[in-house]
Amino acid sequence: MPDPLLRIENLNISFDESPVVNSLSLTLNAGETLAIVGESGSGKSVSALGMANLLPSNTLIQGERWLEDTNLANLTETQWNAVRGNRIGFVFQEPMTSLNPLHRVGKQIGETLRLHQGLRGQAARQRSKTLLEQVKLPRPDELLDAWPHQLSGGQRQRVMIAMAIANNPALLIADEPTTALDVTVQQDILALLRELRDHHGMGMLFISHDLNLVRRYADRVCVMYQGQIQEIGPVEQVFQHPQSDYTKALLAAEPEGRPQAITPAPALLTAKQVSISFKRPSPGLFKRQPPPFVAVQPVDFEIAPGETLGIVGESGSGKTTLASAVMRLVSSQGEITLGNDQLSSLSGDALRRQRHRLQMVFQDPYGALSPRMPVFDIISEGLRFHYPHLSTEEVTRRVNQTLHEVGLPESCASRYPHEFSGGQRQRIAVARAIILEPELLVLDEPTSALDRTVQKQLVTLLRDLQARRQLSYLFISHDLAVIRAMAHRIMVLKDGEVVEQGPCLEVLSSPQHSYTQGLIAAAHLS
Repeated sequence: MPDPLLRIENLNISFDESPVVNSLSLTLNAGETLAIVGESGSGKSVSALGMANLLPSNTLIQGERWLEDTNLANLTETQWNAVRGNRIGFVFQEPMTSLNPLHRVGKQIGETLRLHQGLRGQAARQRSKTLLEQVKLPRPDELLDAWPHQLSGGQRQRVMIAMAIANNPALLIADEPTTALDVTVQQDILALLRELRDHHGMGMLFISHDLNLVRRYADRVCVMYQGQIQEIGPVEQVFQHPQSDYTKALLAAEPEGRPQAITPAPALLTAKQVSISFKRPSPGLFKRQPPPFVAVQPVDFEIAPGETLGIVGESGSGKTTLASAVMRLVSSQGEITLGNDQLSSLSGDALRRQRHRLQMVFQDPYGALSPRMPVFDIISEGLRFHYPHLSTEEVTRRVNQTLHEVGLPESCASRYPHEFSGGQRQRIAVARAIILEPELLVLDEPTSALDRTVQKQLVTLLRDLQARRQLSYLFISHDLAVIRAMAHRIMVLKDGEVVEQGPCLEVLSSPQHSYTQGLIAAAHLS
């Protein structure tokens, strides 16, 4: 057997003397994909970042780390700068926060080419174009001049992959590379990574909470819990014959069950002929203004008290844009009515007074929470705004109660968002929303950053809250297993148009439209 590409022995990582990874040992061969799985906070990402010396200065890292014949533990910072981005490539979890919003795509790809290969000007642009073609992005010349916010989530992730492979690295670390992407784009991204791995002969360290993807795209799997390896081995062996109790529980943690049946009642939310358009940039003096971009074509739907309407579709289909219109966060045409109040005609103070009735949990828990506020202030901010008469004691009681409801200890209240994993941050975002006891909760990919066990807990929590409070949900997700466990009805969007809608189980078991059939096939629903 050839020597491994990556060899880790007895890796220990501590933050301010608090151990987070204990005695981690693993190997990775060239051309192989090793997946690391486990719950949020199990040490998956910390282990990968520790291997590459990307953790804060207060971190103590001990143990042996070898990349081929290079002892990584002995590198200086200057030597690390030559290794990272060159011999080790990275694809991080959230491409929007990994890409600089102030620089065009071409400049960001060109930066890594300039630093490691000395390419500049036209040579760098041509190489950048070739990389975009390698990751199968259309119109590469246009995309080189685009800003990150002009790209969909799947396109941004492909740009990140292009940057990661720009210098033909020996090792690619992919940390949740498909989080928040719809099922068809997930398949495309992982098939692309596998193709690039085989083409370049890279070893790939694949961190994910999605066990279905791990089963299909990894060669071996390492299961972690509380900073320790529970078991490691070939994927099929571990999945078919798990040895540790934790692995068995992780494999069994599929969202299950169905929401409580609803009692017929007048609709809580009504949308009539709602459409959303965006004005295109002016092409310049004496040139005709192009027609507006239609993000969502006219759509009608209702949500009853205690009902969940699931919205599914690929990235760029208009799901989040439609939800933002319901929340009155973007301008729209048509009528949106909540109870007896026509939200589409309200503005200013009149609209602000209705905000406590409908709340939103955003897709990205990293960007949704202020890094400068402790959790107590984040959760209580809306409560103090809408109910200024509440005493400090009552606010504290409600915050602690809400933390308990989302499965977090009261001690979390004094901590800051950066001290939590992605899954824990999403639970804080849910707590911030439900503390106001809204009638309608818009949930935009609320489980995308969560591992399976926490997904299952959150689905159960949301269904319990719905049953107790008669909450209505507008639930956006690319995870059809979660949609099946949460939604009473489904609406399928494609390019801003509703192509199919109906009762959840009916649509999932007998989809009529070819696009819906493709989504379900890609999800491998059992």
